[in-house]
Amino acid sequence: MFVFLAKRGFFGLLLGYCCLLAATPAAAQKSLPGAPTAAAVPRRQLAAQRVANPVKLDGLLDDAAWATAPATSQFTELRPHPGRPERLPTEVRVLYDDAALYVGAKMLEASPDSMRRELTQRDNGGNTDFFAIFLDPYRDHLNGYGFIVQSTGVQIDNRYSPANGEDGAWNAVWDSRVAMLPDGKGWSVEIRIPYSAIRFAQAPVQTWGVNFMRQRKASNQQFFWNPIQPQIDGFVNQWGELTSLENLHPPLRLSLTPYVSAYANHYPYNEQGKQNTSTSFNAGADLKWGINESFTLDATLIPDFGQTISDNQVLNLSPFEVQYQENRPFFTEGTELFNKGGLFYSRRVGAQPLGFNEVAGLAGEGGALRKGEFLYHNQGLTRLLNATKVSGRTSKGLGIGVFNAVSAPSYATLQDSVSGRQRDVLTQPLTNYNIVVLDQSLPHNSYVSLINTNVTRAGSTYDANVTAGLFRLVDKKNQYAFQGQLNYSQRRGQSMYSDAPVSDPSGYKYYLNYGKISGNWQWNVDHGIESDTYNPNDLGILFGNNNVSQSATVNYNKYQPFWKVNNLYSSLGVYHSALFRPLLYQNAGLYGNVNTTFTKSFLTTGFNINLDLPKHDFYEPRTAPLGQYYVRVPASYNLGAFVSSDYRKKLAYDVNAGIRPYAIDDRLADRPRRYGFGFTLSPRYRVNNKLNFRYTYDYSLKLNQIGYVNDGFDLAQPIDQMYSALLGPDVLLGRRNVTTFTNTLTTNYTFTNRISFTMRIRHYVSTVRYFDFARLRPGGAEEQLPDYQRNHDTSFSAFNVDASLVWWFAPGSQVSLVWKNANATSLLGNEATPLYFDNLANVANTPHNNNVSVKVLYYLDYLNLRRRGA
Repeated sequence: MFVFLAKRGFFGLLLGYCCLLAATPAAAQKSLPGAPTAAAVPRRQLAAQRVANPVKLDGLLDDAAWATAPATSQFTELRPHPGRPERLPTEVRVLYDDAALYVGAKMLEASPDSMRRELTQRDNGGNTDFFAIFLDPYRDHLNGYGFIVQSTGVQIDNRYSPANGEDGAWNAVWDSRVAMLPDGKGWSVEIRIPYSAIRFAQAPVQTWGVNFMRQRKASNQQFFWNPIQPQIDGFVNQWGELTSLENLHPPLRLSLTPYVSAYANHYPYNEQGKQNTSTSFNAGADLKWGINESFTLDATLIPDFGQTISDNQVLNLSPFEVQYQENRPFFTEGTELFNKGGLFYSRRVGAQPLGFNEVAGLAGEGGALRKGEFLYHNQGLTRLLNATKVSGRTSKGLGIGVFNAVSAPSYATLQDSVSGRQRDVLTQPLTNYNIVVLDQSLPHNSYVSLINTNVTRAGSTYDANVTAGLFRLVDKKNQYAFQGQLNYSQRRGQSMYSDAPVSDPSGYKYYLNYGKISGNWQWNVDHGIESDTYNPNDLGILFGNNNVSQSATVNYNKYQPFWKVNNLYSSLGVYHSALFRPLLYQNAGLYGNVNTTFTKSFLTTGFNINLDLPKHDFYEPRTAPLGQYYVRVPASYNLGAFVSSDYRKKLAYDVNAGIRPYAIDDRLADRPRRYGFGFTLSPRYRVNNKLNFRYTYDYSLKLNQIGYVNDGFDLAQPIDQMYSALLGPDVLLGRRNVTTFTNTLTTNYTFTNRISFTMRIRHYVSTVRYFDFARLRPGGAEEQLPDYQRNHDTSFSAFNVDASLVWWFAPGSQVSLVWKNANATSLLGNEATPLYFDNLANVANTPHNNNVSVKVLYYLDYLNLRRRGA
């Protein structure tokens, strides 16, 4: 019901429309009238100059070697006026030796005060100028590297691929320096990219794909050396060429990053036999080994992810699980191959044990719980022993990836209430996770891929396997694309605490998409099926199978400035979905949106409208098999809008708002009308170039929502027996109001381009208040239950503080001090309250978990150590 402004990662925001890559043919790529196709645009070339000795990095470009290198300039504007030549020149030179590639650039300015220089953390952008180099060593026009240096010296690095788009989680070890030009009218940068940071083939003479970019934040302008045309699909395929690379030999890529960490944790149990404070010490290492010129092995041994940012916990009333963001570095870096096809949800590795929820509910002499026993401790996360990934791409464009991880057995501890004796019950056996990917790049921005994921568990617990084939075929003119995917899932064995075999031994999914991907007018049609037994959830994530869906979308985008705006993006589409087995209607509707950026103010605004026909929700009742029960959702429409101001100003803001009224259901005309409201306000204030604040207030209200109620009958109580007889075998539904508030405050203070402090405070409250209840019958009929009096009201609050002080004391090496404070409370029935400040007081007055940790990482590179030894 909301409309959200797509504020993607730093560089995604900067490139915006042009960084969608070839993997998203349906995306709204902007266009220029009458512009040539990608095949018709000549690629610019720059010759690199070999040098005998390493270049000293100080940002000044005064090393004599720079004078020997050919210089290039004449950048072309991408935004806000595509195609205009650069007015203030940018000059670039490239050198190389046996160990690294060197890039030197000078960016002229009108005056010293026209440069923007806000300090940020590494991999974060701000109100800052920057220079970037992009490399495509294999020239497959699909996969590339980005190295960005801001005028403050802060580094950003990205990978570009069809699977991940712009992957800001990737990190490399490289070096750079910046300096102000002597007259103050500009700045310069020197970059050293060691060959160990990238991958390339062995050949006597090589030509790499390359592009250079400059941002002038004062005017919100972005320029490219090889022009990027927004009407053309793809980004890497629009780069130029770096020539004259001779006698390059991929180095021995061998590095070790050992770590040591110490933790102090305090939680006020205040119980006999339990300590309130505990400490722990950890040590391990990350290993990176270049097996050959193309392939690299990454391994993490005894990993420690205790300093990752806290998850955004929410009250989940839906029939589907909550998908959390991956914050563990090993699982976010260099995973472009493993993310192809959407089969890898890395949070499954080291996740909650398979039998975590079931162990407490099993009773009886032969079960997990015996008479008189209670659950003393239930391990919430499996312990990851190690994880390894091997990936790379051959000179013929074949990408190969192998991922493997092993988690230790997990146990719950049960205790006898009389004798105090304890015993352990297995909740997940030793488990191996494995992925194999083959990805062949093809001409014209095309590819084919084969992917297999496998989860093998020790003992008799079931194993899982998914195999998928993907393809994307683009015509020579880069105008039309046809892509598809076919998946097959298998599960073999029995459930965790049962001899019964799994209910979904095999299933399939396919998806097809065809459309026009370049030009002012773009369109696409798609169709897909997920069978009723398709299940990739052991290593992937799926929100409801047993589905048939199809849609059609048309986009019209005008990118050249006109009237008072810089651009115009619009789309209109229609969709339909049905249950796969049995084939039954689910939902259908229309959607459309339009957004633009104003020329002078750089204020971006947009509107959207959705018209949804009546829906049959087969998933909300939580019954199996699907088809007999469904919840009727009346027709509705959504109106939404957003406004985002100019981030160059000290005070900027984002505002989103939406409203969704529902029609009256003729069969339940006496029921109050349903509504949905949403509002988000996110102001940000930059105090100076080192300190900034951002506050986000998010409000959601759902009035008279109809949803599933987990009754949780206790048949030992006579009153519950009465309700059980009243309900019978059918499903309990409730009419409810759901109110959600989220307040988040983030502050950043950056001391230097290597030392920074960040603190994030988040408070989330969601309350549910029920008014009446109904029995759901087959076919969507609802029977009111006026005598049902049980109170199912709920209040859930979550509070988190994440504060970190990080010092990058050497390339690839850091010290981090982290404090985490966390608390989550649930109030049920008569204790639940819809009042925000009552919930805030409750979460403030209940025990909080406090964790303080120190972690030291030190990057050791074999080649550097060998040079020092020599």
